[in-house]
Amino acid sequence: MKNQIIKIFDTTLRDGEQSPGASMNTEEKIQIALQLQKLGVDVIEAGFAAASEGDFNAIEKISAVIEKSTICSLARALENDIKKAGNAISKANHRRIHTFIATSPIHMKYKLKMTPDAVLKKAVEAVEYAKTFTDDVEFSLEDACRSEMSFMKEITEAVIKAGATTINFPDTVGYMLPNEMFKIIKELSDFISNRAIISLHNHNDLGLAVANTLAGIGAGARQVECTVNGLGERAGNAALEEIVMVLKTRNDAYAQYKTNINTKEIYPTSKLVANITGITPQPNKAIVGKNAFAHESGIHQDGVLKNKSTYEIMRAEDIGLNKNSLVLGKHSGRHAFKNRVFELGYSLNDSELEEAFIKFKDLADKKKEIFDDDIRALVTSEITKIEKIYKLESMQLSDCDNGLPMAAVTIKYKNKIIQDAAIGDGTIDALFKTVDRISGIKGELIDYKVDAVTKGKDALAKVLVKVKFDDCSTPIMGHGLNIDTMKASTKAYIGALNSYLSMKK
Repeated sequence: MKNQIIKIFDTTLRDGEQSPGASMNTEEKIQIALQLQKLGVDVIEAGFAAASEGDFNAIEKISAVIEKSTICSLARALENDIKKAGNAISKANHRRIHTFIATSPIHMKYKLKMTPDAVLKKAVEAVEYAKTFTDDVEFSLEDACRSEMSFMKEITEAVIKAGATTINFPDTVGYMLPNEMFKIIKELSDFISNRAIISLHNHNDLGLAVANTLAGIGAGARQVECTVNGLGERAGNAALEEIVMVLKTRNDAYAQYKTNINTKEIYPTSKLVANITGITPQPNKAIVGKNAFAHESGIHQDGVLKNKSTYEIMRAEDIGLNKNSLVLGKHSGRHAFKNRVFELGYSLNDSELEEAFIKFKDLADKKKEIFDDDIRALVTSEITKIEKIYKLESMQLSDCDNGLPMAAVTIKYKNKIIQDAAIGDGTIDALFKTVDRISGIKGELIDYKVDAVTKGKDALAKVLVKVKFDDCSTPIMGHGLNIDTMKASTKAYIGALNSYLSMKK
């Protein structure tokens, strides 16, 4: 059979966000959702509506702006979860509820403390209730790959009769081998026939998530659940970019399978997610790692110069990576900047474009070479920004070699200029303590990370901080971008403070 469409179900905003430290605010989630739609994702799992008010609001807002992709909310097999999911996605053009319950003996006994009969009854009730909100209902057998085949068939039969249109068999703990996955999905595929779409959700604990997903496709699965850059709990999920590019590159082996993904949007999507979450793929990460299309060996370089196909099995351009990325300089005008921003896949309103252009001109005065990744970083910081309750105006640092580190900071707050200074255990500590003194809100630094956006001594510093403020139990992320690492750090800390205050409104 030719041209069987494999649906891409992206769970970056739900399972991907469960990566330690990958929390996103609502505006950041909206920007990622818009990019996922541009990428061509069939289903966007926008969150878990019952998890928090923030998750509910994010799903609701995403539902209102996404036109093509199906918007999905996860829900346990509980009436309140399903009701919140249904309400959160009510504005979506295409909507789905994804409800689940564990079916493995170990989960039923120790986690749910329920009998198989009780689990089956709960599953049917959940699907029937979800159908009152949408016709598109997905049911997951959590920990399916450690479940008994006879019970999986029994519960699958029951939920299909109740109205489930997609049945998901997750390898929740990443335990399966590809040959085992093929055998399980083949038997379930033969049992289900064409009564529902079979979906896969594979975790990467043994590094086999993508391999298991491909094995499941060969056995009859027609939807795959994955994340950008392989984000997710523990070792992550099957990486969207790897699955898609395997199907495209090895068309000889997978000629009958197609996806709706626009592969030229893979790299821009990867960069956006990395910039927002602060989790950058390792350099040797397949498809999107910075070394994926780099050649250092002399033999390899010689071969590539003569013919790229000697050592490259796919083109960098196919994933949207422009190898000749030096694009603009300090003499470039608004029109050239706007065109390049558009070519990179961003859609900015006039206000956002003007702010990004001002930042670009400021950067161009300090940096000799401007690269695409510089532009991406500037634009991402602009389109995902929150209200600037506090804004850094200037700062001054003392030489800490011969005394205590001291920082003086000037901040704008409600059209007032406030100045203060503090000493600390180090320069960063002094800066952050000064911000605390000015705001009157004490923050506890949980994590601090700095990366260079591009190469060179004048590279932009991209700083991510995680801070706990006063009564907030969950760390808040803040992003900062500047050639000066200290300024980027202070901006990141103030960004986290602004996020905290915005959440309290």
